[in-house]
Amino acid sequence: MGRDTLAARFGPEGLEWNAASPQCLAKLLQEGNLMEIVSETVMFGGRQLTTSHDSASTGTPMRCAVFLPPQEGPRPVVMYLSGLTCTEDNVTQKAGAQRVAAELGLILVCPDTSPRGEGVANDDAYDLGQGAGFYVDATEAPWTPHFKMYSYVSAELPALINAEFPTDAARWAITGHSMGGHGALTVGLKNPEMFKSISAFSPIVSPLNCPWGDKAMTAYLGADRGAWVAHDACALIADGAQSGPILVDQGLVDGFLEEQLKTHLLQEACDAAGQAAEIRMQPGYDHSYFFIATFIEDHLRFHAKALG
Repeated sequence: MGRDTLAARFGPEGLEWNAASPQCLAKLLQEGNLMEIVSETVMFGGRQLTTSHDSASTGTPMRCAVFLPPQEGPRPVVMYLSGLTCTEDNVTQKAGAQRVAAELGLILVCPDTSPRGEGVANDDAYDLGQGAGFYVDATEAPWTPHFKMYSYVSAELPALINAEFPTDAARWAITGHSMGGHGALTVGLKNPEMFKSISAFSPIVSPLNCPWGDKAMTAYLGADRGAWVAHDACALIADGAQSGPILVDQGLVDGFLEEQLKTHLLQEACDAAGQAAEIRMQPGYDHSYFFIATFIEDHLRFHAKALG
């Protein structure tokens, strides 16, 4: 879906697309079944879907993996945000989350990490552009037309999922890995009414204080570091943001820990602000999906308990 199509959808009533606007979301949902099922298979008595839809936030087609447990709805939801270079397939195929989700009756929602396709800006580096959306709404060229991942995961996608699947809209949680851990923390902290609990694997806890963050935030949001604060978990907590319980797992032999992830900054911010958080430093574990697969059950049970 191009921007001309987007304008045609919202333009006649003078309604400019804004994912945070109830009027825009209502108009989007009026169009009916907007998510196409691209593939479907049975797992642990539930259904593993890959879906595609035209996103009003990004102005592109977006893919999202959805696991529906065998229990009848409405069911609570855990959204998983993936890391750099990933698609919706990585966690679906590597983390082994579906077995526990089926047991607990959790719907899993796993979106792609950025807009993609012809006409979408990109960079040759792995940590910028397609596959590296950083869950922000870009304000800088050439990224701003399509890189609206914050609006997409915080508003548009949940609205579509709630409309099309048997969810309990009052019971959502959020988790993620690395860049997606950053996304889970910041999106969750900024939307505590939506996401009742937060967890993360090896998250980038402070883009203000690491090379990945410096590169991505400069490109997407500009050189004014004040604009980055709203997308830095430590800064948000220091400024008074509060959420439901937080669980973080971080491997101690993760090669990115010292330079990029800096988990101790999150511990310090939570301690200073009185934010409930369990931050577990795991000896011997790295940054891989082997690490995620080891602890994904803990995270899903943590969210199931928080969601009730």
